[in-house]
Amino acid sequence: MSDSAPIQHPSWLTTGDFTAAEEPFQLFAAWLEQATATEPRDPTAMTLATVDADGMPNARMVLLKGADERGFVFFTNLGSQKGQELDGQRKAALVFHWKSLNKQVRVRGTVEPVSEEEADTYFATRPKQAQIGAWASKQSTPLESRLAFEKAIAIAAAKYALGTVPRPPFWSGFRIVPVSIEFWQDRPFRLHDRIVFKRDAAGQPWSKTRLYP
Repeated sequence: MSDSAPIQHPSWLTTGDFTAAEEPFQLFAAWLEQATATEPRDPTAMTLATVDADGMPNARMVLLKGADERGFVFFTNLGSQKGQELDGQRKAALVFHWKSLNKQVRVRGTVEPVSEEEADTYFATRPKQAQIGAWASKQSTPLESRLAFEKAIAIAAAKYALGTVPRPPFWSGFRIVPVSIEFWQDRPFRLHDRIVFKRDAAGQPWSKTRLYP
């Protein structure tokens, strides 16, 4: 029989008072776990906001594919509009909104590419048809017709009919390294709870502030 001590969970995790948390990553993981159990579809869906070279903002929904103390990871065609903006400006923001929980998380930070190994590992987990689609799609560029896209898919499918599908050199991932993570929870009469964690850069200590709703 093991004599090891029982796991000690943070007090905020057992009491439900998330404003008592002292760092954001464990709190985010707990909220994502809750959302995974309650959201009817895509608990990892998040709004990704970027800006172009002229400072004009863009926002779209993407799927989170990894989250740890290094940051938040997702994947895309590097030649897409978001890929170019992420590479060009190296700053971005994310928003998670879980309607089943009445909770929201906002993230702001710098952008870095994932490693070749990370991109290869994730690409290998995608369904083969999705892998083929990554080769066929010139994401964000004009498409003359749906038939033209289906033809490109058929060509890629024939090329990779046998064996594994390699990752396209123009397809990889990005990591948002957060400098700000804000947690929001709905309360009656719009008297919501909000706390924000901030730091100057990765590896620096977090400061925590409670905000008016």
